[in-house]
Amino acid sequence: MAHYDLIARMNECFNELELALADLSRLLKQLDLLQARVFSLPDIAKGAEHNPADRIQVTPHVGEAAHQLALQHFQNLFIHHQGENISSKSAVRLPGVLCYAVDASEQMAALLLIEEVNKLKAELEHIVTVESGLAREQRFEFVHSHLRGLITLNAYRSISFLHDPDSVRFGWANKHIIKNVRRDEILAQLEKSLNAGRSVPPYSREQWIDNITREMNDVQRIPENAVLKIKRPVKVQPIARVWYRNSQKQVQHPCPMPLIALCLKAPNVHVPKLGELNDYDVAAVKHKYKPEAQPLNLLVKRLHLYTDWSVDQTSV
Repeated sequence: MAHYDLIARMNECFNELELALADLSRLLKQLDLLQARVFSLPDIAKGAEHNPADRIQVTPHVGEAAHQLALQHFQNLFIHHQGENISSKSAVRLPGVLCYAVDASEQMAALLLIEEVNKLKAELEHIVTVESGLAREQRFEFVHSHLRGLITLNAYRSISFLHDPDSVRFGWANKHIIKNVRRDEILAQLEKSLNAGRSVPPYSREQWIDNITREMNDVQRIPENAVLKIKRPVKVQPIARVWYRNSQKQVQHPCPMPLIALCLKAPNVHVPKLGELNDYDVAAVKHKYKPEAQPLNLLVKRLHLYTDWSVDQTSV
């Protein structure tokens, strides 16, 4: 019974999210658009999700054309919203910013709708990733059996808003996701995958069980006090650098989708300066300072799990 209740809540949450996104789109169309600038990126073809992105060509859009692209992007949640040859495993990114002139009541209405959308996005993600109790490799089947064709990356991404920015400029960020973990946490995660009794293509069920068993043995061989880190590379991401003159402060935002800038009309509306997003070329990237990292050894490749304990030590 609990399983069916979870499915019902997931569907209800998603339906509310679609309605809230439609309401937000209608409201934004009614506001006074100061300027809009978005940058479309090349589509990622099926099977090319993990290819290195050494070069990314950017196509800029401005004005009403950019505005329409952005409003549509907020509501593109399903595979059928994209071309049939486009990967469903990679969310489509549309960095940029929409700037509106608003009075106090319009600002409050927009903020309340954006907060409602983001609350529903977070709730949907929590239902799928936490409340379902499913291992990562099981979630795809669970979601797509009830919300067929949903691109969860698009559905989970929150919408960011800005208050009276003075300038919004764009760039690229290369980084890793680094997280300290405990040995018992990793073993519990592996055991959960093992008990799920499922296979992950291209492996058969027996091969998948053998792989996880081998990974558990590798983790069990290291001592409990060994350093363990998840160090997962993240593909280059578009970012926005937002400058606020009054506070002399720059804030950096990830920018996979357009930011919404709300600029108060009273006493005089200030139109933010907008920058360009240039093409990305990995050969042209210059690091101001790259600190020497702690030497770590790869322990479980699939999980991007590293340790300070050497292979020689575990074999003793």
